[in-house]
Amino acid sequence: MDASRGKLKEVRLTTPVTPDQLKTLEIGNVVYLDGVIYTARESVYKKIITDGAAPPEDFATLGNVNFPCSPAATVEADGRLNVGAVTATASFRFSKWMKDWFRISGAKMIIGKGGMSEADYRSLFVPVGAIYLTTVGYGTGALLGRGIKKVRAAHWLDELGIAQAMWVLEVERFGPLLVESDLAGNSLFEANNREVNAGLAKLYEGLKPPSLSRYGETDDRGQELI
Repeated sequence: MDASRGKLKEVRLTTPVTPDQLKTLEIGNVVYLDGVIYTARESVYKKIITDGAAPPEDFATLGNVNFPCSPAATVEADGRLNVGAVTATASFRFSKWMKDWFRISGAKMIIGKGGMSEADYRSLFVPVGAIYLTTVGYGTGALLGRGIKKVRAAHWLDELGIAQAMWVLEVERFGPLLVESDLAGNSLFEANNREVNAGLAKLYEGLKPPSLSRYGETDDRGQELI
């Protein structure tokens, strides 16, 4: 946060991102990306990690920013592929792939939505110097699409389909994205959850107990059954 102006700090990075660039990022920063990013989610992870398939391109050319997402893609009259919007995919279910994916791909930045846990960040991301960026809300797919300047390739498109293929995208001012985890493994979401939860009891001070009638309902967070 830029305290002097009361605004979130904006950072513009060129891919592939460098360790020095990542060191400057703090949770809550707004990031825009220029360069090349690629999409890869569970079908690509399985194909490369489990099935042992060779990556369709060398990761030196793909870069080190992985965006597990579902593109809204069309084929133009001249055969060119166009991605007009991209919707991030919930990332918690991908954590089981991350250790091997980081090892194989050298990725330093994962873009998604919902984040992972601080435990995942500290055990999986921190050892390899990687961070997590989150998209902002559900309505930003078209906004992110404006930052896609060219589809450089769509690997395994026929085999895996539009959502699961590996898309290689040239982007310019791609964002906004929020820094959800930093190099120390801190989580923006979990830090805010802790702050909110710490104030819940005070919020309800002085109110009468709620009227509960159904089995298992209770206002004791330690005893709740339903």
